[in-house]
Amino acid sequence: MKVYKTDEVRNIALIGNAGSGKTTLAEAMLFEGGIIKRKGDVGSKNTVSDYNPIEQDYGNSVFSTLMHTEYNGKKINIMDTPGMDDLCGGVVSSLSVTALGLLTVNASNGIEAGTEAAARHADNARTPLVVVFNQLDHENSNYDSTLDQCKTTFGNKTTIVQYPVDAGTGFSAIIDVLKMKMYTYKDDSGKPEISDIPESEMEKAEELHNELVEKAAENEEALMELYFDKGTLTEDEMRKGIKLGMLDLTLLPVFCTCAKKSIGVGRLMEFITNIAPTPKEKKMGKIVAGKEVTMDASQPPSLFVFKTAVEPHVGEITYFKVMSGVVKEGLDLINSKTGNKERLSQVFVPDGKSREKVDELHAGDLGCTVKLKETRFNQTLAAKEIGTAFAPIVFPTPRHTVAAKAVNDSDDEKVGEILSKIKYEDPTYVIEYSKELKQQLIHAQGEYHLNVLKWYFDHVHKVEVEYLKPKIPYRETITKPAQADYRHKKQSGGAGQFGEVHMIIEPYEEGAAPKTMFKFGDKEQKISVRAVEEHKLDWGGKLVFVNSIVGGSIDARFLPAILKGIMEKIEEGPLTGSYARDIIVYIYDGKMHPVDSNEISFKLAGRNAFSMAFKNAGPKILEPILNLEVWVPSDRMGDAMSDLQGRRAMIMGMGSEKGMEKITAKVPQKEMYKYTTSLSSITGGRGVFKISFDGYEKVPSDVQEELLKAYEAEQEEE
Repeated sequence: MKVYKTDEVRNIALIGNAGSGKTTLAEAMLFEGGIIKRKGDVGSKNTVSDYNPIEQDYGNSVFSTLMHTEYNGKKINIMDTPGMDDLCGGVVSSLSVTALGLLTVNASNGIEAGTEAAARHADNARTPLVVVFNQLDHENSNYDSTLDQCKTTFGNKTTIVQYPVDAGTGFSAIIDVLKMKMYTYKDDSGKPEISDIPESEMEKAEELHNELVEKAAENEEALMELYFDKGTLTEDEMRKGIKLGMLDLTLLPVFCTCAKKSIGVGRLMEFITNIAPTPKEKKMGKIVAGKEVTMDASQPPSLFVFKTAVEPHVGEITYFKVMSGVVKEGLDLINSKTGNKERLSQVFVPDGKSREKVDELHAGDLGCTVKLKETRFNQTLAAKEIGTAFAPIVFPTPRHTVAAKAVNDSDDEKVGEILSKIKYEDPTYVIEYSKELKQQLIHAQGEYHLNVLKWYFDHVHKVEVEYLKPKIPYRETITKPAQADYRHKKQSGGAGQFGEVHMIIEPYEEGAAPKTMFKFGDKEQKISVRAVEEHKLDWGGKLVFVNSIVGGSIDARFLPAILKGIMEKIEEGPLTGSYARDIIVYIYDGKMHPVDSNEISFKLAGRNAFSMAFKNAGPKILEPILNLEVWVPSDRMGDAMSDLQGRRAMIMGMGSEKGMEKITAKVPQKEMYKYTTSLSSITGGRGVFKISFDGYEKVPSDVQEELLKAYEAEQEEE
């Protein structure tokens, strides 16, 4: 295979809604470039991408797939990505290593939820886009309606480069207003007959051509001056202006295709090779360690791993982008995270599941290797002398959480092992075992994302797994002071056990000093504060332990044992077994025995005294509250608000942002289960939300009663 220099490489990502024809477009591009001799078909399960069994089972892309084609002496690396936003990990990683996104749109359906989601990911990655109206041969295709939707969604940057002569079942010709030519396709070979624009279309074509010239000229002062002087621009000048506009994300060219029949595909590829940004024209990822490098073959070698996959009979495959220098077979590089050496025993250019061995890849190119020892996604390999490390890809925060449990208890350990590995293949899964909740938690992008994982458990690992509603990490606290005494006494023939603890507890408030007087009924209790220990709890909040012992009623050596007993009870939670927090404990009196007192005695006395006091101190359950930001179409605002009110949400604000209505709220975590599904149903898949932890607040009385009853029932079952 030919070795391509950096300027001869184009990296593109195919993004868009499921069903928009991305995989079919990739197939047509490979066919047009001569990489394949016959186009595959998604329905026939024989395409270069979508080769994974789950993709063939589901009928759409689940993973991103790297392929390449060749055109006009250039190499085009193609990342075919999933269309479901639940599977956005492949989209985000692909956009991070490519310099152009082809936003495919089904001309029958127009701008869909997945179109908007893909465009948002591209905007976050600062990746230029070309919009491709696909499937224009369908009987329900509507170019004008799709264009109007595109302009409504993306605004004035939508710029027509092509339009169809006759969209629908008779679609076979395209007017290109950059070339000012008509492309007619008489068969499925993809080879057009190029002719002058017919008189009937000339007025429309000239009007659109002039608009394109103006849009191109706006992107550079020198071009604008040329435009004012001459009244037009040459094709090369227009190309320059279009590229500048695309790089600034202010120009969104529109192309027309029917990928299945290869209509318009060759011309689209010509545009990519002529105008699409080269790897060095898109800003390189931030360097977070080591020496600065540029995307140049003359630099020391470095590469960034953007994807890790596991395939049967092959093992782990590592996909990378060459960030600098030249990568060759047998090259030794250092993993900037671990400091360990990795040898690239082989270097491949992949096309789906097939891989072609190559001698070398230059800066900007994409490739893969196998049998690396411990290098995985988001890591950098670099020459020892530079030690360069690139910033990791930031993936979207998970939006849906479930607990996972093996149906057969004997498989629990196996489930844990499988989940610990899955995060390397798809980093948008966040796997966590909660010691507090005693549950294996899977944080995912949505229910479809979880269904993909379930498919792997069922079909690959042959392990039955059930998804359960996750428990909520409640907290317990108190609302008023309380006093309790407890004597632990045990005699068993030999040395006995004796410890007595007198204790007062009260709510902790930030900045408040320990008190010196309490009143319970008619009795006042003076406190002498001798020592104060403030303990920051791992689960949030504080425990303040106050030594108020006078007269030596309890020896100082037993105080750590009392604290240990209290800590044990705080971890269990006297009300519902949840962690307790924000409490001040005063140990003000007690009794010892010269022979029978020991640490275990005072630990148990402290534990039981605390439990008794807690139940009399106005105990209250706290629930986690989330900050929620929701973006919905304006016509679904009322439904979204009603849904949130049913979830005990407190609306904090409303406004408009990026053509959507934005709602800001605080919502109890308990009420957010399956919110992804609900919002998708309410908004037709167009709603988007972000959540973050805010803090803990007291639950309403009716909710507390419900939780206490549930805990009692659970204890009885055990």
